[in-house]
Amino acid sequence: MRAAVVTEFGGPEVIRTQDWPDPVPAAGQVLVEVEVADVIFVETAIRRGQHSQFFDVTPPYVPGGSLGGRVRAVGPELSEDWIGKTVVGRAVGFGAHAELALAATDGLVKTPAGLNLETAVGVFGDGFTALMLEELAPPMQGKEVLVTASAGGMGLLLTQLAHKAGAHVVAAARGQAKLDLSKAQGADVVVDYSKPGWDKLVLDATNGADIVFEGAGGELGSTAFTVVKDGGWFSAHGAPSGGFATYDAAEAERRGITVKGIVDLRADSTTTTVTGADVLARAVAGDLVPVIDQVYDLDHVADAHTALEQRTLLGKALIRVAQSPTG
Repeated sequence: MRAAVVTEFGGPEVIRTQDWPDPVPAAGQVLVEVEVADVIFVETAIRRGQHSQFFDVTPPYVPGGSLGGRVRAVGPELSEDWIGKTVVGRAVGFGAHAELALAATDGLVKTPAGLNLETAVGVFGDGFTALMLEELAPPMQGKEVLVTASAGGMGLLLTQLAHKAGAHVVAAARGQAKLDLSKAQGADVVVDYSKPGWDKLVLDATNGADIVFEGAGGELGSTAFTVVKDGGWFSAHGAPSGGFATYDAAEAERRGITVKGIVDLRADSTTTTVTGADVLARAVAGDLVPVIDQVYDLDHVADAHTALEQRTLLGKALIRVAQSPTG
């Protein structure tokens, strides 16, 4: 099969399309003919050799997490009823940016009627994290909610959820186009965090945020922590600015601020009631609407990584691996 392969740790140029061995499904797994796959910012950091404490990856490897396509084969003792079904799920140990990928059936969801595969894949990964954050956070109705990196794939979903929950939503992003997009997705106030003093604008709009969904990381994330009210709630889940937001744990304790980090958002280390079926059901209901800016083919996965790193996307990117048999 053909696959996009990270040949070594480094820049986007280390991703090359190559022939790669066809994977073979083990017990509890199916082999999926991939049509569409997701691509998210954290994959660019993993490609550079970062976050090894969270992701055990060694080149050469095939990147890509969430995927959608048709089941070609099943592992031992699995029902052959899976074969031919159009499904959405996560690749086992990455591997979605290839013509064939393995997925575990315990996280696999048959694509519901009324939801095309591109939309289903576009919402699946970010939507799962967004719903986990919704579950972890206090009720948002009537609260002041700040969303940073608000024009990214997950930031837009969090803005939608907060708006639908009845929060007063402040969205922080970089540049007018991203602010306009955030406003269109339900933000009441938008702030350009590339400009000095943006935190003062947030405080002017909120008198302090009850809840902060912090997806930017780095210095931006640390500044976002300063606008949380005493007794507030802060999620440091994003790291596109060079690392997760740093904060003074003693100050958080003194001010009664609850802080959630990336470990709290890993399904394998956190008790959560969110399922992939929940994500797609919320998408069908219109609660989660992915904004897809660019779709790249398998030969241009490196370009998708470049766009993510250069912050040029309005929304998210997908990888189109193969055309649906129906077109």
